Amino acid sequence: MATALVPGSFDPVTYGHLDVIERAAPFFDRVIVAVIRNPQKAASLFSLEEREAMLSEVTGHLGNIQIEYFAGLLVDFARLHGAETIVKGLRAVTDFDYELQMAQMNQSLSGIDTFFLATSPQYSFLSSSLVREVARYGGDVSSLVPPVVAARLDQRFKEGPPA
Repeated sequence: MATALVPGSFDPVTYGHLDVIERAAPFFDRVIVAVIRNPQKAASLFSLEEREAMLSEVTGHLGNIQIEYFAGLLVDFARLHGAETIVKGLRAVTDFDYELQMAQMNQSLSGIDTFFLATSPQYSFLSSSLVREVARYGGDVSSLVPPVVAARLDQRFKEGPPA
């Protein structure tokens, strides 16, 4: 059984993330969406449990998706779950520079290869941090995230933009 990991912080999950997950799913028997709190990023907007719940809802139509969250090295998590492949979406050359280093380190540590999937053009500008910023100031994010995520963002920022 071929298993792949699609790792990320998914804070929040966007249509760009969903695009990568949906496009990777047909190539593997099992796809584990691995949610991590990225220590290099600012504090998370949503808890790991909230992100897991949103991801479960927006990927429910796919039969081979499993949502998990973890801490530590991705390659350790991959070994624990029998994953042979990591799938990463690439938006731009700047993503490639960083992701290539990560892929080479992961391969060196574990022998696990990374498959890069070019983001669909309509999502090439999209990031969770941009979505959070637009939502924080009351902007319309309905074309950027699934409806359940837009509702959660609206609820989280219903008090209005920060001073």
